[in-house]
Amino acid sequence: MPLNDGYFDFKVIKKDEKTNARAGEFLTPHGLIKTPVFMPVGTNSAVKMLINQNLYDMGAEIILNNSYHMYLRAGTELIKKAGGLHKWQNWDRPILTDSGGFQVFSLSNLRKITDDGVKFQDPKNGSYHFITPEKSMQIQNDLGADIIMAFDECAPYPCDFEHAKKALDKTTLWLKRCFDAHKNPKQALFPIVQGAFFEDLRLKAIEEVTKFEAAGYAIGGVSVGEPVDVKNKIVELTAPKLPFDKPRYLMGVGTPIDLLYGIKNGVDMFDCVLPTRNARHGAFFTYQGNKIIKNKEFEEDFSPLDEKCNCYACKNHTRAYIRHLFKVQESTAAILLSIHNVHFLINFAKQVRESIIEGRFEDFFHEHTKLQTKA
Repeated sequence: MPLNDGYFDFKVIKKDEKTNARAGEFLTPHGLIKTPVFMPVGTNSAVKMLINQNLYDMGAEIILNNSYHMYLRAGTELIKKAGGLHKWQNWDRPILTDSGGFQVFSLSNLRKITDDGVKFQDPKNGSYHFITPEKSMQIQNDLGADIIMAFDECAPYPCDFEHAKKALDKTTLWLKRCFDAHKNPKQALFPIVQGAFFEDLRLKAIEEVTKFEAAGYAIGGVSVGEPVDVKNKIVELTAPKLPFDKPRYLMGVGTPIDLLYGIKNGVDMFDCVLPTRNARHGAFFTYQGNKIIKNKEFEEDFSPLDEKCNCYACKNHTRAYIRHLFKVQESTAAILLSIHNVHFLINFAKQVRESIIEGRFEDFFHEHTKLQTKA
């Protein structure tokens, strides 16, 4: 019997006739997730600038926490004592935790990777830590998220074939150790397809991860500095080859155009820090492409951030007002833009889902691809 039998179930409700886009339902211990879905990122167990009520009002069905950051601060022992992440942050819907592999990768000269695991230095206080696949599973088991990720090595862009192959070999070795260490049936462990930007390595990775009977599968190692066309090529190659009857998660990707291309190729789940990070710098999504609130064109613009959006910011405030707040460095500006951006992507994913169910995905894709790329 599979480890997660009875706790997780995924089914495709409708598949587009001409592409790999599909609408699905993913059952987890903390609720049903309707896919395609965008998952807001709560790095430190809170989505930046937002409170839970904002997320409930937006219809967020699942959020992501970062196990690397939670391990360092506040510490997994404290969170376990609190009853796990759901009770710790008072969130009663599904949670996904990433393994910390990408964060360790991004530390560059502060870490050393071996076949055993990764030794790294905390950039904030200088303390040293050693994370193995087994340690990553312990951390994530203690945190108690519904979906947890295998510990992997993310190769940089660009890199040569040999570097990418060594990283993939470690990821494959570590994957077995993760599954051997993971025993909680109420947590779904997703393997991650790595292989950088080499097609034969990606195909090898797919072969390796699908040897494991998992509740879902992830695509990692994109959005690490590569050109958009290279990223799209890897997603197009990889996503459709993952099991049809399991959710497919594209890690760290989150713009409207990214969602469109990912969904077209069969991706079901997305996450990214971009919506709130961009908001703090004054950028916001619209159905006409990305905009910058500090631009002078909005000084006397008394329309909402987007006419078609029904988020709190758009229903209550104008571009001119939010621009004023941003110019005088009021934190409320970043809050309102964060509410808008996160709501926009959650709602955009739901609109794509509706278009698949109603048999008009291709029209939706072409219309919105043109709108998002003309700005």
